[in-house]
Amino acid sequence: MFAGHDEGGRAWGRIASLIETAKINGVEPFAYLKATLEAIAAGYPQGRIDDLLPWNFPPSS
Repeated sequence: MFAGHDEGGRAWGRIASLIETAKINGVEPFAYLKATLEAIAAGYPQGRIDDLLPWNFPPSS
């Protein structure tokens, strides 16, 4: 409703899900998203993309 478009709402749902999953796994969301997006931009292998999921990221101290 407030996303401006149906696809915007779906995109926000994906981002919100990643943020909350990071929190549940004791990971600071901004650090997780930053590191993940940097890894993808640097050419992280598609076959190992599961390594970038929040539960595989080191927990924040």
